[in-house]
Amino acid sequence: MNSYPNIFRKLDLGFTELKNRIIMGSMHTGLEEIGDWKRISEFYASRARGQVALIITGGIGPNKEGSVLPGAAMMSNEKDVKNHMISTKAVHEEGSKIVMQILHAGRYAYNDKAVAPSPLKAPISPFIPKELDEEGIEKQISDIVQSAYLAKCAGYDGVEIMGSEGYLINQFLVSHTNRREDNWGGSYENRIRFPVEIVKRIRKKVGTNFLLIYRLSIIDLIPNGSSWDEVVLLAKAIEKAGANIINSGIGWHEARIPTIATSVPKKAFSWVTKKLYGQVSIPIIASNRINSPELAESVLADKCADLVSMARPFLADSEFVKKASENKSNEIVPCIACNQACLDHTFSMKLTSCLVNPRACRETELKYEKVILPKKIAVVGAGPAGISFSITAAQRGHLVSLFEEKDEIGGQLNFAKKIPGKEEFYGLLDYYINEVKRLKIDLITNHKVKHSDLIGFDEVVVATGVLPRKIDIDGYNNFNGVYDYQQIFSNKVSIGNRIAIIGAGGIGFDVAEYLSSSGISPTLDINKWMKKWGVIDPENERGGVLLSGGIKDFECSKEIFLLQRKNEKPGKRLGKTTGWIHRKSLEKKNVKMLSGVNYEKITPEGLLISFGEEKSDLQLLKVDTIIICAGQISELSLIKTICTKSVKYHVIGGAKKANELDAKSAIDEGCRLAAQL
Repeated sequence: MNSYPNIFRKLDLGFTELKNRIIMGSMHTGLEEIGDWKRISEFYASRARGQVALIITGGIGPNKEGSVLPGAAMMSNEKDVKNHMISTKAVHEEGSKIVMQILHAGRYAYNDKAVAPSPLKAPISPFIPKELDEEGIEKQISDIVQSAYLAKCAGYDGVEIMGSEGYLINQFLVSHTNRREDNWGGSYENRIRFPVEIVKRIRKKVGTNFLLIYRLSIIDLIPNGSSWDEVVLLAKAIEKAGANIINSGIGWHEARIPTIATSVPKKAFSWVTKKLYGQVSIPIIASNRINSPELAESVLADKCADLVSMARPFLADSEFVKKASENKSNEIVPCIACNQACLDHTFSMKLTSCLVNPRACRETELKYEKVILPKKIAVVGAGPAGISFSITAAQRGHLVSLFEEKDEIGGQLNFAKKIPGKEEFYGLLDYYINEVKRLKIDLITNHKVKHSDLIGFDEVVVATGVLPRKIDIDGYNNFNGVYDYQQIFSNKVSIGNRIAIIGAGGIGFDVAEYLSSSGISPTLDINKWMKKWGVIDPENERGGVLLSGGIKDFECSKEIFLLQRKNEKPGKRLGKTTGWIHRKSLEKKNVKMLSGVNYEKITPEGLLISFGEEKSDLQLLKVDTIIICAGQISELSLIKTICTKSVKYHVIGGAKKANELDAKSAIDEGCRLAAQL
């Protein structure tokens, strides 16, 4: 008997049927822009093979002015139709359905051809959009309708109209971006004409037996966003206009509230979808921070929605649904919502992938084929690089022995899991532990490898990781409260209430979050998280956000200074889509972030600092604890003693290149080496 009865109920839509209640949500991957349609089709087909009911493509532009950036994928001509037919055919052959998302970026378009209801520049774009006149509005509607028709010609089962996240359609809906006084602005009835007209005309153009999903912003998370009554009114109007399904969009891209990062509580916005459930008679999709079959099942069982959309979990594991159907959820590679290889890549104009699954979007390039002649392989170090290599090599059929000096696997991931807001790492480590057992990897912990341990192996992989970098500051050895970041997480040192953290990279920010949270993680308490960020029921406040922005000082009893040498905004080099969240979180707890700092001397009273090349403004920070987060060096001591000419060895991960702690590159290296041996 399957553990997820609600997930595996079919959904009859009259003219078509979905075989389960799981949808792969839209993601920008960059694949369509590459133009390798064999690669694109395999990406989608592998998810269809994994038994997902319905796939929604990444956003496809209806015209040049609506494309997210120059050169972005469009559906506007016969050539586009022929290319897309390759993907739709591949998905259908695997037994799933696929719809194309039509996305008009409006003022979010990163080009000088951007158009919008009013000429107001978006805070996330340098371009001022051109205000659409009547003729321009008609052109945009016609192009979107034509794009939907061409999608039908290309074999798609339907289209999703992107009406949320602050893109063009959303921009027409609220006074925040629509200052018009004609028939397309002013009253709410006028402002919703644009999306309603689009849905009506698409339905007329494509006929009845074509799936039409409308992605509706059910909580804008911006000031002067839609009221709840307006959300419900729009949903009913969209249903009447001919939509088959309403998908829930959460927050505008310019909103200063995180919506899908790992620090957002699981299924954080299903309560909003539940408010809409029953207000319309067509099915509703729940989305955002749902990343396991258990969560999806609970959303459906609680009648928050009829369907559940997950995007990044299908990057992490293309067989998510198949494994759930076989009651093998502990074998699903978990999405940890880190954004590092998906959204961060997208917004940096790089091809999307996945930190925990480097094969994502590289299915035709990175192959894990079964080996004919298994090798005996020793892996030294069970951090991200060593574990990913071991699991991938064992999946291919190699005989793997994994040596770890400590009493647990995971390496630096065991530090990450302790950071409030990064609890997803517990799930990743649980997955690794399960896979090591399931694949019968010979795990030897609490063991420092000797040369004799490696005799008889065909290959040796050294993944010994990194050590904290030491820095030379005058007075360092005469101050009892100086520690490196690893000592902080060991819970074996005494930490005071006035703290200086030297180094404001990823580790420094994590340590500051860890120490300023006093063991409290709002990620595990939806009510505390909402108070922290100022999220409120949109029935009580337009847009579902408090103008005050939430709690300013969130339960922090310590005074913390986060310092960096570089004279730039602290956290500038953090993840492109998450750095602002880390900064904002620390600001709410009054962590003082200083840049351009010179570390002059450690005195009995604290840390003496100055600023800039001139070493001006000499200051004494009266602190009782100083924590060094100044980077890492490779741990290579074992290589010198265990690896001789008689041992064929490979070095991966932090042992090969330290730099910042980077699980993404460590896991990628481990998987790629395992695919080669």
